[in-house]
Parts: sequence; structure tokens; C-alpha cells
Amino acid sequence: MTQKASRIVLASRPAGNAELDNFRLDQVVMPKLKDGEFLARTIWLSLDPYMRGRMNDAKSYSAPVELGDTMEGGCVAEIINSNNKDYAIGDIVVARLGWATHGISNGVGVQKINPSIAPISTSVGILGMPGLTAWVALNDILKGKKGETIVVSAATGAVGGLVGQLAKLKGMRVIGVAGGPAKTKFAIEELGYDICIDHKSLDVKELRVRLSAASPDGIHCYFENVGGKTLEAILPLMNTFGRIAVCGMIAWYSPKGMENASPIPVAWGAILRQRLRVCGFIIFDHYDRMEEFHKEVAPLVSNGKIKYKETISEGLESAPQSFLNLLEGKNFGKQLVRIGHDPR
Repeated sequence: MTQKASRIVLASRPAGNAELDNFRLDQVVMPKLKDGEFLARTIWLSLDPYMRGRMNDAKSYSAPVELGDTMEGGCVAEIINSNNKDYAIGDIVVARLGWATHGISNGVGVQKINPSIAPISTSVGILGMPGLTAWVALNDILKGKKGETIVVSAATGAVGGLVGQLAKLKGMRVIGVAGGPAKTKFAIEELGYDICIDHKSLDVKELRVRLSAASPDGIHCYFENVGGKTLEAILPLMNTFGRIAVCGMIAWYSPKGMENASPIPVAWGAILRQRLRVCGFIIFDHYDRMEEFHKEVAPLVSNGKIKYKETISEGLESAPQSFLNLLEGKNFGKQLVRIGHDPR
């Protein structure tokens, strides 16, 4: 039986901010399965900030999406046809099928999901790549310790929200930076942050004053997810020998976001004077930690000790606008697109 599919392709490369015109909805006929392949229908599509970098024709840790190709993305999917002995019809998997209703895989890099642990959407959220990112950042990169102070940018996001909760469980003082009163309230009342500061109404100097007052012992660790004025405000407040985990820099993903950025010597000077340890990391290098991450965090999610929030849009056609909203901080928690029926 012929399987038709819909997909969102990269129609053009952004000249500045990403726009709806950069995307196009296409219809395709899926090719016949080869030996070792399976066909899956997408249930949940994960939208993540890193996808903005894949739209540029520039050297990075991953190759750019080619014009006319399906937009990159991780999915939760159900296998509906299989020529792979390791994957049966009905299996629920995490696979990089992209922004599409259906996809074909040879099983490389695919993970089977146990739906009894938590809702399957969490497999591309708090129990998936974003959750592993948070866990690795806190434990392996920052090496956070009881009694230390950590600042978490994008404090209620898919990654930052878990960094903050895990840091509290370690006995750290946790300060969040988020956009808007609803997010700061959620960070404090639901996620357990000691303080969460709304950056939207503050300039760099005002934000620095608020952060300084919130961290009387200085800042030992900073989870960097945004760059921009948040980084500018925090750098002078970092303790000597402080640690910074660089996960993302969403404020600078667009060329327009860099127009008023502080010059390199300002940041470099702070790193030198305060002998800061700044470590960029890409989570693909740390997938060997997934089993240990799941062992610790999955029970905490199952018993409700770790909380999470999802923003869900409906239908593949909603993905481009939802992605633009994500880049502007309009989502709350993990941004997902519901593509198909969830059988669980």
C-alpha cells in the first residue's frame, strides 16, 4: 500500500530572524521499504532552539539542512511497517524523522520507549535529549555541589527547568532568570527555585543589581542557555574559579540579536580575571550517559518529585509558527507538536 506523507522543508535561508516564508509544506510518497528499514508515523515532534542554527549555511557541529530538505527534528513515533527484525509493528520509538508525518529509518540511533514509565511525550522532553542535557550540564560540566549558588537562564524551559530542580535536590541555592511573571511564578512555586528574576522589564545593569542581591555568596555556577544581556549581567558576579556550562545562546542565533552584544574583550577579561572555567558542550557527545541519567531521573518524574510543563500545538502545519514562537520565548516549558494520535 502506498503511504503518502506531509513534511515541512527548508524553503529559504533566513537573512536575519527566521520567518514563515523560510518554510514550505510538501506532500511526498514514501519509498518502498528496503531490508532493515521500518516505516513509522509521527506522534510527537520536538521543537528545539538548535534547529535555528541548522537553517544557516554555516559550519557547525552538525551539517546544515539543505534547501528543499525536511527540517531536522526528533520525534516520538509508532512503527506501522517493518523490514527490521529488531523493530516490530506497534513499537513506540524515538527517532530523528524530522518535521514530517511519516519517516523511514534503518534503526541506527533509534530508541524504544517504555510507555509505562511516563507519557511518551517526555521521551523528547524531560526524559529525552533536553533532560539528558540538563543532567550532564549539572553533574559532568558544572559539577554542582551542596551549598553553592547556581544561576539558570531560560529557567522554565525544557532544559533549564530540570537543571534548577536537580540543583535543588543537591542542596544548592538556585536562582532563575526567565521571561514574564507567569514563568517566574512557576519557577518558584512549582519548580522550587529560591528566586526567579523576570528579565523582560530590566536592562543589563538592573538585572545585574537584582542578581547580585539574590546571590550574597556570589555565583559559583551558571547554566548558560541564552547569551545576550543575561550573560552580560552575570559575568562580573561570577566567583573566582566559577564554572559556566554553555548549552545555548538563543539571544544570538539571529544576526539582529548580536547588534548590541558586548565586545569579546569584556567577556574574555572576566574569564581571565576571575579564572572562570567555561565549557561548551554538545549533548550528542554524552549519549553514553543516558542509562545513568534515566536511572536517576525517571523515578523522580514517575513519582512527581520532578515536574515539567509542555506547550503543545496541533498538526504539522503549526510547526513553523510554533518554532518562531519558541525562538521568541513565547512557549512555556517543552515545545511539542502533536502530529498523530497517541495510542497510549
